[in-house]
Amino acid sequence: MTIKIENVSFTYEKSPILENVSLLIKQGEFIGIFGPNGGGKTTFLKLLLGFIQPDQGNIEILGKLPEEIRGRLGYVPQMKSFDKQFPISVLEVVLQGSLSKAHWWGGYLKEDKKRAKELLQRVQLEEKKNAAFGTLSGGQIQRVLIARALMGNPEILLLDEPTASVDIVAEQIIYELLLELKGKITIIMVTHDLQTILDKAERLLCIHRQLTSYLPKEVCDHFAFGLYHPKNLSNGSSL
Repeated sequence: MTIKIENVSFTYEKSPILENVSLLIKQGEFIGIFGPNGGGKTTFLKLLLGFIQPDQGNIEILGKLPEEIRGRLGYVPQMKSFDKQFPISVLEVVLQGSLSKAHWWGGYLKEDKKRAKELLQRVQLEEKKNAAFGTLSGGQIQRVLIARALMGNPEILLLDEPTASVDIVAEQIIYELLLELKGKITIIMVTHDLQTILDKAERLLCIHRQLTSYLPKEVCDHFAFGLYHPKNLSNGSSL
């Protein structure tokens, strides 16, 4: 298994965020994560990245602890966590994705810059490579952050609401790229856009303090309203 989670719980300031979460994720799976605000979705990603430690339970990724293999993971955080006023170019943001494999003298090789430009081309922003990062639109920023996450050739890509507040063009480009990567790397994506991801993800995880795994065909229309119960597959109706 690519990811193995056993009986994981996490509490923040005496408030339980996740309780007794267990999960197995196979290599190459495309996983969608949904649930209410404050339900623990971002916390779940941070645990996988080793940014925080569980209060109890174990997490094993690619046979190691999360903090031991960050260089093999790609992460796209929520857009709001970025300072748009920081003076940096689009190309420099993408090149940051190779810092975990940076050279001892601190510079980038010609190959690094070539790959960064290729990734910008894949997200259709090559013409913006010299633009200031802070001048981009929300959808453009998300595409740059995805390019940055892919810079290190990750085996697992974690995305925290990459299509939130983006335009239709950006959303289409993002999903086209994710579908291109599907099966080649493991993709774990937090989203509020449940209907759009239904025909793309192979499995959906509802996180609301605890974790429930669903196949897309089991997802009820009521999920979009916060009513999390599976379909009655015998007649296709909601339970």
